[in-house]
Amino acid sequence: MRCIVAIAEAGSLTRAAENLGLAQPALTQMLNRLESELGTRLFTRTRRGATLTEAGLAVVDDLRASLAYGDTATERIRAMGAGRAGRLTIGFVTHAVYQVLPRALQRLRAAYPQLDISLREMSNAEQVEALEGGRIDIALLHPPVAVNARVHERRLGEERLLAAVPAAHEPGADGCVSLAEIAAHGLVWFPSLQMSALRTQMLAAFRAAGHELRIVQDANRTLTVLSCVAAGLGWSLLPSSVRALRHEGVRYAEVRDGAGLPPFELSAMWLAKSRPAFADAFAAMLDA
Repeated sequence: MRCIVAIAEAGSLTRAAENLGLAQPALTQMLNRLESELGTRLFTRTRRGATLTEAGLAVVDDLRASLAYGDTATERIRAMGAGRAGRLTIGFVTHAVYQVLPRALQRLRAAYPQLDISLREMSNAEQVEALEGGRIDIALLHPPVAVNARVHERRLGEERLLAAVPAAHEPGADGCVSLAEIAAHGLVWFPSLQMSALRTQMLAAFRAAGHELRIVQDANRTLTVLSCVAAGLGWSLLPSSVRALRHEGVRYAEVRDGAGLPPFELSAMWLAKSRPAFADAFAAMLDA
């Protein structure tokens, strides 16, 4: 295939042989054998050079594509053997997108330009299941969670909870809302199976402050939560980084008496393996 493409591009067996680093008689014999096996001429040869026949024109583009695929596969195999290429599947919750994930991906791409990276936005529960089943290599999620596998964990930080309220609501003179107001409107929040520990801590914090908090609407994604708030179904409490996500019909406000609310944490979890993997390298690139 390389010889046919080389002759087609050079327009001459002599020049093609020079480009390939072959003796012209050897290239001529190779072409003669190939045409004999195929039972048709690929080139018309004259003193002026060699031009593709109709049969040659019909296949030369396919040959170029095959060679390109072969070269790519060869390079990928070499890169994988050298530990420079492979595949990494990253699961993440929405809040990882605001700061942690983009910077880490930039570093990962610079260090491993041939790495095939797959990104999957998933809930906490979905990531735990996928991590246990080997469908993702590393999870960026909200702890605490229980994983039925041996994993490494790296805490990436925590944020205070911020109130998301309908844009029509006017906060107090200090721009804040209270726990009592949130309790009065009810909470739009993630399903109990998604972040059960944090949900329990949050309800306990309201109870300790003398307020009984009702979950009026479950929503399993941040954008869905915000859409429900904008529709007036209730208020919500989200990590402060949600300010980066502007949503029509929603405004954000600090919680005046929210010191007792639990923090919203973010962790990386990945399977513990006997040999270092790309997940270990990626975890090292995440900002603490």
